[in-house]
Amino acid sequence: MNIAPHQDRAGQLLHAAGILPVVTVHTLDQARAVSAALLEGGLPAIELTLRTPVALQALAMLKRELPDVVVGAGTVLTVAQMRQAIDAGADFLVTPGTPHHMADALAEAPLPVVPGAATPTEMLALVARGFRICKLFPATAVGGLAMVKGLAGPMPDLRLCPTGGITEITAADYLQQPNVVCIGGSWMVPGDWIAAGQWDTVRASATKAAAIVAAARAS
Repeated sequence: MNIAPHQDRAGQLLHAAGILPVVTVHTLDQARAVSAALLEGGLPAIELTLRTPVALQALAMLKRELPDVVVGAGTVLTVAQMRQAIDAGADFLVTPGTPHHMADALAEAPLPVVPGAATPTEMLALVARGFRICKLFPATAVGGLAMVKGLAGPMPDLRLCPTGGITEITAADYLQQPNVVCIGGSWMVPGDWIAAGQWDTVRASATKAAAIVAAARAS
């Protein structure tokens, strides 16, 4: 299968997002409210993690009720989860890491995918399969900005979505790197805000995040 069109689409989705909120919810009401707040704040795409029993149901619900939200299924660990996320209507898939069997399955997926990797060896294996978009995870734990800059030389055509440990304070530094197409983060959707229903706070944080994207791309 020629994965280039899906990789092109993945790049377009991530570039349009700029910052991808990594969202974990425990109820459908949480999924609905937090996604609406992010959208109102200017962040139109989310990575909805498959870490809770309600995640797949929430994904399907969001595609029905909030069609303006681009919903990626995150923390996709198995081929079965990949298929379930596709059936639920995911717009794209994200993995935290990509063993060989998952890379093979993702290459055949009928939608954009963002495979995860943490080392140059893992990334080179993905590039060899035709992937041009990669989630660098866990970004800060494997070197942060130094890692991003170090990868630009030997893999200039690989576009990264660093995720893991990035904050509102460091976001702009990542977005200004030429090989970064998007960053992932959860600072605008921490679990305690979601549990407490602090949707105004989420919305305000999303507005700040959207402004960071705009400023970084204008510089």
